[in-house]
Amino acid sequence: MDQTLKQDADFRLSGILVPLLAIIAGVFMVVLDSTAMNVALSRLVVDFKTDLHTLQWVVTGYMLAQASVIPLSGWLSDRFGAKNVFLTAVIVFTVGSILCATPSRAEWLVAFRVLQGLGGGCVLPVGMAYVYRLAPKNKVGVVMGIMGIPVLFAPAIGPVLSGWLVEYHSWRWIFLINIPIGIICVLIGLRKLPNAAKNSVPGMDKFGMVLGPLAFASLTYGVSQGAQSWTSDKTLIGLSLGAVALIAFVIAELRSRTPLLELRILKSVDFTTGIIVQWIAQFGLYGALFLLPQFLQQARGFGAFDTGLTLLPQAIASGLMMPIAGILFDRIGVRWLVVCGLSLVSGALFQYSHVDLTTQSRDLILPLIMCGAGMGMMMMPMNTHLLNKAPGNLVNRVTSLTNSMQQVINSLAVSTLVTILTARTSARGIEMQEAAAAAGQTVDGASKEALQLAKQTVLAQGFADTFRIMIFVALGGAVLGLLLRRGRKSESGGSKEKVVPEIMHG
Repeated sequence: MDQTLKQDADFRLSGILVPLLAIIAGVFMVVLDSTAMNVALSRLVVDFKTDLHTLQWVVTGYMLAQASVIPLSGWLSDRFGAKNVFLTAVIVFTVGSILCATPSRAEWLVAFRVLQGLGGGCVLPVGMAYVYRLAPKNKVGVVMGIMGIPVLFAPAIGPVLSGWLVEYHSWRWIFLINIPIGIICVLIGLRKLPNAAKNSVPGMDKFGMVLGPLAFASLTYGVSQGAQSWTSDKTLIGLSLGAVALIAFVIAELRSRTPLLELRILKSVDFTTGIIVQWIAQFGLYGALFLLPQFLQQARGFGAFDTGLTLLPQAIASGLMMPIAGILFDRIGVRWLVVCGLSLVSGALFQYSHVDLTTQSRDLILPLIMCGAGMGMMMMPMNTHLLNKAPGNLVNRVTSLTNSMQQVINSLAVSTLVTILTARTSARGIEMQEAAAAAGQTVDGASKEALQLAKQTVLAQGFADTFRIMIFVALGGAVLGLLLRRGRKSESGGSKEKVVPEIMHG
């Protein structure tokens, strides 16, 4: 394998297609496993003869392992090279998948999932920075758009695939299917991935390497526990430990000559504005991504497999829009893609706010397509915009920084949505009880069927109210998107290497 620097005019997508496919395969495998296990938990309870609380750590352990290693991924790439780190992470993830398919005790499955998460945590941020460096500046949007397809498509088909495997085969196949993907990714990567130049790493940020993973893992755990109770011991300990570690981490990074994460980049108004818009956009997106499947399963009684099939139009729309958005990004920048994307998501949320117990899959096709198109239009362009605002030698560190924060924001979004949903459902229940009392009806005189119907009705109304609230979050993100500036880097400070692999046969 050799590599040369090409001019933008000489760039051909076919020149990086094979290494791009290797990176896509690795990212797809990791993102798929992030959602697939949720469907299998009920079956694992039976197979391992244990409680759901214990098995929840199969998901939580994986999430925390990823959160702890993501801050390290940028430094590792600079120190050892992106190719070595990416392929090592894929190997660790694949070995973890093999081990996850073997245990007969829940404790071993949790341990092997942690190993899987340690590998998987490096794959997405390193892969994103890798792809960004492969593309020339005037084509980075379309290349990143292609890379973003598995990021949105994998979570959509994860419940469908895992539901089918769990129902008709075995939950162990959720992990076994990773083995051929991982092997192919490594074999192609060894031969075709270019050896991206290492950045100079003059020293090791020892404090950052301890405090960073501790801070982000603790905060992720704390806010995820907030979905159950914001005042529980687990939530308060996680948030308190995370907050203290984060403050110490920020102080250490600002004083360090060789910081683990380059926080000084937050001084850039354009970068900081982009980060804030991205966070708000994540909240708006999760209003659609997280809540709708929960509505279908909890209020409408859909199974995991049927829920996944219902959501397929969203995955297809996002996959089709990603490359188009990449082309548009290269031409017009990020501002109007974010504004239009979040406007489409707002329109989808408006239609979701009218769901009830009569809602069918066909009623959701149009808003699902709108939501998928909106996500595809803004997600990767937003990430690419942030990378464009960073100096070329800090790309690896920026992907670590943004992915670390996204882990916390995603968990916070889910917990906040659950809190709002619980509050609105409770309020709707009180309203129904007051209306029944005014009509002279009592709970004691109601049949079980009537009580169940009332419970489901209240739950559906709670979902509708929560969707209605999230409309304003998405619209707020669209308005803030107007503040994003396309901007252009100077040739001295912002240019990046255009690395195009050339295969050496023999």
